[in-house]
Formats: sequence, structure tokens, C-alpha cells
Amino acid sequence: MSDSLPDDALERGLANRRKILGDAWVDRSVGNANTLNVEFQRMITCYAWDSIWSRPGLDPRTRRILVLAITASMGRWEEFELHIRSGLQAPADAPDAAALDLDTIREVLLQTAVYAGVPAGNTGMAIVLKVLAALDRSPPKADFWSGEPAA
Repeated sequence: MSDSLPDDALERGLANRRKILGDAWVDRSVGNANTLNVEFQRMITCYAWDSIWSRPGLDPRTRRILVLAITASMGRWEEFELHIRSGLQAPADAPDAAALDLDTIREVLLQTAVYAGVPAGNTGMAIVLKVLAALDRSPPKADFWSGEPAA
């Protein structure tokens, strides 16, 4: 291992990545390491997933919400979708997993549309609906005028 990336930071970073993104995603990332990307993978694991995600100032759910707003604002849709999918699949009773619910996602996208533009909110909503459909969790139809579930 590189001297600039201590083993304990790599282990803590991997543990955070697993909590937030899930074992399957992390196993795929680690399993796809090659001589070109291995140092990059180790760097983001130590820096982003340990140095940042381990900081005490924000809880993991708030950090995930910030990731959603920032990635949507910047049009980083692959990362946005990753955090939507893993947030929806995270166990609600495990705070470190940073679970998401539809009310929170709706609010993030409304806020994003105001500050980053309607196209960002619109694309974000389309991605969320695609992920929900893939997870067989599509929301019920609603009446346009009342906003209530359709009869």
C-alpha cells in the first residue's frame, strides 16, 4: 500500500462505503480494481469515505442529502442515481446507512429545482422514478388538483 494512504483510513473508508452504498456496490468496485484505477479507488476510499464521511459535524443522512443536491445541481447523474438507489435500499432502522424516504427525496428535488434550475429537478425526478420502478416501488398515482392519491 502507498505510504500516503494508511491501512486504517482505508479500512474505515471501506466500512463507511459499505454502510452507505451497500456491500454489492463496494464488492464490485473493489473487484474491478486494475492497475489504472486502483490508486484512484484507494484515494477516494481514504479521502472521501474516511476523511469526509467520518467527520462528526453531519450525520450520514444529511451528508447523503447534500450529495443528492450537489450531484443533481452539477448534472452528475451516475452518482445521483447511485445515492438514490442505495438510500432507498438502506435499512430505515440503521442511521449509519443513511436511508431515504420519498418525502425527503421530493423535498431535495424541489429545493434543487429552485436553486439549480427546473431541468436539474426534472431530470432528478425522472431518475428517481426509474429507480423506484426497478425496485418495484413505484409511487401510487395522484390526483393532479388535490395531490392526494387517485381513487
